[in-house]
Amino acid sequence: MCNTLTVRLPEDLAEWLRERSRRSGVPQGQIVREELERARAGSAEKPFMRLAGALKGGPPDLSMRKGFARR
Repeated sequence: MCNTLTVRLPEDLAEWLRERSRRSGVPQGQIVREELERARAGSAEKPFMRLAGALKGGPPDLSMRKGFARR
């Protein structure tokens, strides 16, 4: 790993990172990498989730639509 990134953090976020690092014994850089990985893994769900609950109109139970009813 040779990629270096410098980020300016607001004081409250920097304090959170210092405190989490101190309590867990994990270096700050590792915490940042883990959080970035978590954000990357979770981003795959967001395009789909933005449509959740977006359906308007129609029957409250889609299985009631003509041609789609279960017998």
